[in-house]
Amino acid sequence: MNGLSLFPVFLVGLAGSVHCVGMCGGIVGAFSMAPAGAPAFPVAVVTQAAPRAAHGTLRTLAYNTGRIGSYALAGALAGGLAGGVRTLAGLSALRVGGYWMANLMLVLLGLYLMGAWAGLARLEQLGQGLWRRLRPLTSLMLPLDSPLKMLALGALWGWLPCGMVYSVLLTAMLAGSAPAGAAVMLAFGLGTLPMLLALGLAGTRLRLALQQPRARLAGGLLVLGFGLLGIARAAGGMPMGWLDTLCLSGMAA
Repeated sequence: MNGLSLFPVFLVGLAGSVHCVGMCGGIVGAFSMAPAGAPAFPVAVVTQAAPRAAHGTLRTLAYNTGRIGSYALAGALAGGLAGGVRTLAGLSALRVGGYWMANLMLVLLGLYLMGAWAGLARLEQLGQGLWRRLRPLTSLMLPLDSPLKMLALGALWGWLPCGMVYSVLLTAMLAGSAPAGAAVMLAFGLGTLPMLLALGLAGTRLRLALQQPRARLAGGLLVLGFGLLGIARAAGGMPMGWLDTLCLSGMAA
């Protein structure tokens, strides 16, 4: 996969991270605010006094490192499962079909973020079985008294059922190999990082502001625009060139 094709995936993560506010924004804020040696699950300590800024930053970074690492692992599994061998990515028909499908998923994701279509929520139900098995492991991380435990907790939380993550996993699946699939999900995870870092450090006020319908509408429109641009380009209605920086392009092996 060329590096340029990862940029739109990063942008999707950045624009779509408004969805993360509702999914785990409160939990992320609680993680960073929980003092060392917190005796209970992070949600229970969200109202306690915030630690020093450096301490909160380290905890938030550790959690998000684990989370993004799980995304990359999921992308590697998806890319390896679908690609298997690099020849799959070299088949022209599969590449073109996958390109259309990936951009269509962006359109659906944009509508989902805007609240105009709830179809992706059904995808989240597919991951509930795995999550029910993983969630009890979070109790092993208590008390949350070290960045290492935050790292492990983030790695577990990365498997939380999420329609947005699943939609991007389709792109990772079409990448043609395990390393390329991991790169797709890494780029996506890094796109979500600024929002979740800000949520972890700024706390409830920012979370409430970002949960406003206007914020989700703006993020959804951006993702929808990326998908529509990609579809228009695939249909031959728009020239290539600079649009590669905003559209999901064909994945090179």
